[in-house]
Amino acid sequence: MKWFETALVVLTLLTGVIWLLDRLVLAKARARRGGLIEAKEPVLVDYSKAFFPVLFVVLILRSFVAEPFRIPSSSMMPTLLIGDFILVNKFSYGIRLPITNKKVIEIGEPARGDVVVFRPPQHPDQDWIKRVIGLPGDTVEFRDNQVFVNGTPFGYERLGRYEGVGQGAEMTGASLYEETMPDRSHQILHIDEAAPFHMGEGTYQVPQGHYFVMGDNRDRSDDGRFWGTLPETQLRGKAFLIWMNVDSQAPGWVDWGRIGSGIR
Repeated sequence: MKWFETALVVLTLLTGVIWLLDRLVLAKARARRGGLIEAKEPVLVDYSKAFFPVLFVVLILRSFVAEPFRIPSSSMMPTLLIGDFILVNKFSYGIRLPITNKKVIEIGEPARGDVVVFRPPQHPDQDWIKRVIGLPGDTVEFRDNQVFVNGTPFGYERLGRYEGVGQGAEMTGASLYEETMPDRSHQILHIDEAAPFHMGEGTYQVPQGHYFVMGDNRDRSDDGRFWGTLPETQLRGKAFLIWMNVDSQAPGWVDWGRIGSGIR
């Protein structure tokens, strides 16, 4: 959430400035006034010295290493479930500044099939998660519930019916497929009853500096089929690990088997 990131940066700067000011100026002034008796530190200085190191470490880790997110919707089922807590690699696609998200160091670029966190152009204050389908320069077509990239269709193998649990139980009965890209594969869901409506069918040109993203739950995803391509500047990082799963509507609340699972 952008407000949390902003608050973290402001608090880190504020406590850091107070700590530095005390170290360079205020502490010496107290010592001169106190003589042989050590003067008591002001409460604000005491709290700043205690919290600044913690806030600074959290800011560095969250901004440049890995950031936690919680999955609130079903748009990436069956890959990600409602209640999954994931970690996102913040340097896979370059080092970016907090708040502004401006890239300052080039490191890498998204590959087809990566699961990415981003801020959509129409909701710049929200964090969304989808899968990269089209790369800069690609022509992506979605037709008859199939994806074609530059005229070549992805491979599809029907695996059977999906059995959902907890908040994902609404997807029980959907068709489960293995979708195969040129160099990787993943599972997707289709609601058979939705097929005649051909949701989001069309052809999409991906400009340079943009990506085309889709959710794995194809008939329950608000993605590039409806709002266009994603600017590279809106990328936040690459999802790589499920570190917790909590679903109050699922038996036992926690699916222990998902903890530690990689995201592919």
